[in-house]
Amino acid sequence: MIIDHIGFSVSDYEKSKAFYTSVLATLNIKLVMEVQGWAGFGIGQKAEFWFGPDEYVHRPMHIAFAAQTREQVDKFYEAAIAAGATDNGKPGLREIYHPDYYGAFVIDLDGHNIEAVCHHAKTS
Repeated sequence: MIIDHIGFSVSDYEKSKAFYTSVLATLNIKLVMEVQGWAGFGIGQKAEFWFGPDEYVHRPMHIAFAAQTREQVDKFYEAAIAAGATDNGKPGLREIYHPDYYGAFVIDLDGHNIEAVCHHAKTS
């Protein structure tokens, strides 16, 4: 992942934890730790994606998670919609970025624009 870690506040910690536990599992990202009321997700032992409660939810932000395959992007999108996200761009090529940019976008429970993207060409 190009980002070392990122964090933001959420309006409902438990609902967000359930949402991201389900959705990020499609990308092999899991809850690694909880520290001082914040949840840290990652692959392996390093938490790279954090969120926690705050009395003020920050402005919506964009976060893109790396997917290794286009199938993972599809599964991410399906899981996100099933978990309560709103569609913000169904899975598909976004050639405006480059010919193999395959991404899906959802608006999460707090209005953040969340993406899963695969940069690899489709394999047969």
